[in-house]
Amino acid sequence: MTAAFPKLSDADIRELANALKSRRVSEPYSELQVNRILSPKSAQNATQSLQELAVLGFDELQIAAALELILQDRSAGRKIEPTIDLVTSGPEAPGIANRDTAVVVRELFAHARESVLVVGYAVYQGASVFEALAERMEKIPELDVKLFLDIARTDNDTTSATILVSRFAQRFRDSQWPKDSRLPAVFYDPRSVAERKRSSLHAKCVVVDAEQVFVSSANFTKAAQERNIEVGLTIRSHHLANRISHHFHLLSEHKLVVRAM
Repeated sequence: MTAAFPKLSDADIRELANALKSRRVSEPYSELQVNRILSPKSAQNATQSLQELAVLGFDELQIAAALELILQDRSAGRKIEPTIDLVTSGPEAPGIANRDTAVVVRELFAHARESVLVVGYAVYQGASVFEALAERMEKIPELDVKLFLDIARTDNDTTSATILVSRFAQRFRDSQWPKDSRLPAVFYDPRSVAERKRSSLHAKCVVVDAEQVFVSSANFTKAAQERNIEVGLTIRSHHLANRISHHFHLLSEHKLVVRAM
């Protein structure tokens, strides 16, 4: 099987297989077709793989059957091994088949059903990074989304904490979240804007539907998601997801983190 397909999530492989079976995606394969099913980066690689298989004589139903075999193989493997996968950002050396950070984050957001917990240190060009999450919030109005983000006070800055938080909230609305989209609840550590003995909210993770966990060195910036050399793990574990969610719930309940907006 060509290299692009094993990098896709289960949900994306299933969507592509169904699209092939229904002929929504069919020869001659184009990125325009596949882009309706997958993210742009995944669509480019998947289209190339589809074209390669077509040259070898595979038709749509045969490719769909091969994709379903990938899902079956993954399912069988999960009964033996923990569902932990390596996720990286940055250049890909020959022979590497790790999942891409930007693709994984987008997939987690795009397939959320009930809840999303995002914890991050730096957010830059967030309107692009959080686009799939904002779209999912519009599609599922009851989706519970909470962001825990760092608000930094630079050295020698004597601005009041209230103003720093207000500026952060305004900047987030104006440039770090897709315009005209429902806003999530955003929390911060009040110690980060203290004038003395400041701290940082430095964790980076995503928890979706109390089931899937993504922990990474990558911030929520375009550079970290796509260009920097970053390493992370996706873990499917109700136990771990609930522990992380409960940790931040307790921090909020005891006012150790407070709402910014």
